[in-house]
Amino acid sequence: MTSQIHPESQLHPQTVDAIVIGAGFGGIYAVHKLANELGLSVIGFDKADGPGGTWYWNRYPGALSDTESHLYRFSFDKELLQEDTWEHTYLTQPEILSYLEGVVDRFNLRRHFRFGAQNEVTSAHYLDKPGLWEVTTEGGDVFRAKYVVNAIGLLSAINFPQLPGLHTFQGEVYHTGAWPENHDLAGKRVGVIGSGSTGTQVVTALGPVAGHLTHFIRTPQYSVPVGKRPVSAQERAEIKARYDEIWDQAKSSSVAFGFEESTVPAMSVSEEERHRVFEEAWQRGGGFRFMFGTFGDIATDEQANEAAAAFIRSKIGQIVKDPEKARKLTPHDLYARRPLCDDGFFETFNRDNVDVVALKENPIRVITEHGVVTEDDQLHELDALVFATGFDAVDGNYRRMEIRGRNGEHINDHWAGQPNSYLGVATANFPNWFMILGPNGPFTNLPPSIETQVEWISDTVKYAEQNGITALEPTPEAVEQWGQTCTEIANMTVFTKVDSWIFGANIPGKKPSVLFYLGGLGNYRGVLDEVTAEGYKGFALTSVKEPART
Repeated sequence: MTSQIHPESQLHPQTVDAIVIGAGFGGIYAVHKLANELGLSVIGFDKADGPGGTWYWNRYPGALSDTESHLYRFSFDKELLQEDTWEHTYLTQPEILSYLEGVVDRFNLRRHFRFGAQNEVTSAHYLDKPGLWEVTTEGGDVFRAKYVVNAIGLLSAINFPQLPGLHTFQGEVYHTGAWPENHDLAGKRVGVIGSGSTGTQVVTALGPVAGHLTHFIRTPQYSVPVGKRPVSAQERAEIKARYDEIWDQAKSSSVAFGFEESTVPAMSVSEEERHRVFEEAWQRGGGFRFMFGTFGDIATDEQANEAAAAFIRSKIGQIVKDPEKARKLTPHDLYARRPLCDDGFFETFNRDNVDVVALKENPIRVITEHGVVTEDDQLHELDALVFATGFDAVDGNYRRMEIRGRNGEHINDHWAGQPNSYLGVATANFPNWFMILGPNGPFTNLPPSIETQVEWISDTVKYAEQNGITALEPTPEAVEQWGQTCTEIANMTVFTKVDSWIFGANIPGKKPSVLFYLGGLGNYRGVLDEVTAEGYKGFALTSVKEPART
């Protein structure tokens, strides 16, 4: 539903304790913690017509989480964990959206949220004198709050490439991150641009139903099977009986995907043993499991990385029957982007109605009214063009709002070409302004990271309220040191050696930079605990001034 707009609020802004921007995993949990547990007055905003965050918008065919079902959820409510059910090892978009809607209703959170396009937050200005944030919506409503919690999404600011002639195309144009509800492309000639996780999912889903599908690929990807299969009632019961152990393991691990990460160097075993381990992981499924559960140095040692890459390349050659299609689909660089997994992506290209265009050797020249013309003068006639081109990740949504901290400093000026933070949750000069999955937060399965950050933010707000803290913000030195830590860790991996969205390289004109803490969730949680135990080390705290003596 869309909430009623009150233009008079510009003259008489409503003041609350906290404002939460976004209604995905992070926003839902933040509102619950701040309102239900701390008893603060809280308003949440989301431009969607309901909760769900990225899972509200990403309704494209084949949308699937790559985290196993029992771990792609909240862990804070043990009763909810026991009551929930799932049919397969991985959840589809409708299942995730239904789950999040259920959580919102379970904890009576809709009363705190304002949904709809008119409730999109367009600006947030810090008012130095009263020490409050003034937040304005698209509809002109104005609110003030001591705290702002940004849950605006790691992957939500869509990246829509500007291709010559696109405006002339007479067919349908879609971005997977803003997919129309219940839209059917069956029997149509479809072009898909983009080869990341979303691209592989939408191609796999549309290949069997499209009249013809052409996948335009700039960078071939390493992808392994996801391993989606039905889950029995007995398996669910066994998981629920072990949930304490399962969550403890996930939150103390590196990537928090629910498996024990390997510490065995790939080159310390025989070639035969490496093949056996890779094959076992391939059959089990899971992109992160393949990269981090097989051997401990695939992400850090180029020789180990090549062993894993060679195995995947051999699988592509075995699966794709057409040698030319296989050639175009086979990567030859480092296996160093977000680990992908799929539910039959490469098999889809064995269909006669599915083809692939390698854009690096045959770029798009122009889009015409009838389709895509490539440099070889071929017109690929299309009824629909799907952009699976991802997002301006991490900081994109912040830059699209007018956010001003102390002394009116704009977030774009503050960050200049490189977003920064302390601990991924706050940045200097923006008091009481928190981020969930902000720049240089952990690179993991997201729900456990989100819970970790929301719980830390909530505990910090509670501390401030109990101790008369009017403003809390990291020092520039702490921000700089955290950025150096993240850069040092990233440089120890192979991820920095390829261009990917993990470093912002997918956005034209955007300066590539380290956007994640790659030290693992267990270590990250340890850092947060240390910061808290040492009296919020790295933060500047402003207390209530003592009353003037007469």
